[in-house]
Amino acid sequence: MTTATTGRFAADGLPVLIGSVPLTDYQKALEWIFATTPEIPLWPQLPHNPLERMMPQFAEGIPCIVEENIVDPEGRILFDITHAGFEEEMLAFYEEYLMAMEDPAVLVSSRFQVSRERATGLYLFLEALADHADRLKAVKGQVTGPFTMLTGIKDREGSAGYFDDTIRDMVIKGISMKAAWQTRLLAARMEELAGDGVGPVLMFIDEPALAGLGSSAFIGVTDGEIQTMIDEVAEAVHGAGGLVGIHVCANTNWSVLLGSAIDIISFDAFGFFDKMAALKPEVGNFFGRGGVLAWGGVPTSREEEINGQSTDSLAELFNRQMHSFVTADMDMKSLLRQTLITPSCGTGSLSRQAAEKVLSLTRSTADCLRAQYL
Repeated sequence: MTTATTGRFAADGLPVLIGSVPLTDYQKALEWIFATTPEIPLWPQLPHNPLERMMPQFAEGIPCIVEENIVDPEGRILFDITHAGFEEEMLAFYEEYLMAMEDPAVLVSSRFQVSRERATGLYLFLEALADHADRLKAVKGQVTGPFTMLTGIKDREGSAGYFDDTIRDMVIKGISMKAAWQTRLLAARMEELAGDGVGPVLMFIDEPALAGLGSSAFIGVTDGEIQTMIDEVAEAVHGAGGLVGIHVCANTNWSVLLGSAIDIISFDAFGFFDKMAALKPEVGNFFGRGGVLAWGGVPTSREEEINGQSTDSLAELFNRQMHSFVTADMDMKSLLRQTLITPSCGTGSLSRQAAEKVLSLTRSTADCLRAQYL
């Protein structure tokens, strides 16, 4: 963690969720969240709503992104810098960006805010926090990562926006400011409820597309470009007073993220722990600067895997896996203090029954490990 954030947050093996849930009722989603993760709750994303899917949710206000009947099954979202009025829109975008950099207070009513229409769960979460303030240690928010946005949306010819310098710069800056806006919004609510000294905002960048690094689709993408991109978002979050996490489904080049400005790395420990374990020196350095691992040991990929797990089996898995990071200076208790217990990914694509079990196992596994070591 950076100098400004070191020591502000002890993970202590607490449970945290990834974001999406397979519900259509926001209040029910909030009930699930506060029942299983009251210490570090997050706002729910309900992907049944087309506006809350990964690409549209954080697209508004970025002029190079064009939406065509996005709520319609035949609609689409794409990059386009050739449409009428783009030059004027781009100028207004950068003027507002520079204003926000000089005076972050302007973010509150800027183009970088996320509307209630696209993040209903966020606004209801802010209201619901008042009933749970006595247990809060931190709150978690999330934003679609710039690499995922830039590679997930194409232009009219099918080319990813990542490879256009104009689009890439606008999306990185747009996502950075949206992350900063959300961090300030959540932090203000925490301070209002609990006063000075409350826990931090944990702002996660969701970057599933980073699992594709090294594939033919991303030839020409360098490690340096990825780290610079991620660090720009991280610096915006740090500037807003938050800690920044990153979640990547499956596997990626973890060395890039371990060496970045990221404070918390969320990874699929159930399916890909060996990839992280192979980087013991880098992980040790990450822990040494105060970094936190979000151990995604509760499976979410297949329901048969979920149904085959218990609290005991997952606690045993944690003990077996994390023991590989034990050193003379870092025992299992110390490791747990710098670890969050999470599902391996979101539960939005699961059945309701499977999602409920994932949330329950996340809570019970965290409780089991905390009782064992803390």
